[in-house]
Amino acid sequence: MATMQRNTVLVVLSFFAIYFIWGSTFLWNKIAVTELPAFMLAGIRFFTAGCLIFIISKLLGFSLKITKQQFKNTFIAGFLFLTFGNGVVVWALNYVDSGFAALEISAQPLVVLLMMRILQGKKIQPMSVIGVILGVSGIFLLVSQKTIITQEGALLGMALIFLCMLSWSYGSLFVGKAILPKNFFVNTGYQMISSGISLLVISTLLGEVWSSPSVWSLRVQWSMVLLIIFGSIVTFTAFNYLLRFVSPEKVATSSYVNPIIAMILGWYFLNEQITLQSIVASTVLLTGVYFINTKKRLTVFSRFSGKKIPK
Repeated sequence: MATMQRNTVLVVLSFFAIYFIWGSTFLWNKIAVTELPAFMLAGIRFFTAGCLIFIISKLLGFSLKITKQQFKNTFIAGFLFLTFGNGVVVWALNYVDSGFAALEISAQPLVVLLMMRILQGKKIQPMSVIGVILGVSGIFLLVSQKTIITQEGALLGMALIFLCMLSWSYGSLFVGKAILPKNFFVNTGYQMISSGISLLVISTLLGEVWSSPSVWSLRVQWSMVLLIIFGSIVTFTAFNYLLRFVSPEKVATSSYVNPIIAMILGWYFLNEQITLQSIVASTVLLTGVYFINTKKRLTVFSRFSGKKIPK
């Protein structure tokens, strides 16, 4: 049976999407959640994006037919990533700054590595360990600032985001092994449709008050459009693609870069504070990205030198 080949250009573009475009979604969500209920917001975003993906797929001639097992797995993945993993993050943005939320999530590579060790028995490479240590050190420098952790509801927001991070980390491992639709675009569509419906059901059960887009402010309307097109269709398709061709801990390095983007955008558009300590911490985080990605160069070198690097 033929296997889909890895495309280097697509890998690079996909990393750009999950690094930089995804980092912008914290700003867009923060803007939208100031006016809209969190689960309604997330539900409309993913349901609309899923419908658009299906329409585009049909226009491109992609088959939407999948097996029961594939549908079950897309539902599980959608729940881990979107229903819980994203919906609760959006709700937590009521209590924490967008930059802070992204910064806390940047601990995800550590969680992914530990899960791979516990659940898959994979050894943690020295370079990855150094990268994670630097990343966690940067996070500590950021969250130890009193001006951040003393905000009302901040501790609740932090706890909720941590649970979402666990959900995303496990989802990354699940998707890497699960039987899913072969077409990454169709796979993304099913995850978003199922999650969008789930989030709207949750919104209804919680008694959230829905409103028409016609009464939203212009900046909320634009935030929703950006979330649907770029934050959902483009980046989540890229994310699913990378999970099939790149190791989960490499994909998780996006959570090191996202905070930098989120922090800069939050400062510029929402007047969120950036201190000298935040700048130093951000530098440490990016250095952690370098060390984790260095493992890739060592692996490539081993293929040419004939030396084996333990997995």
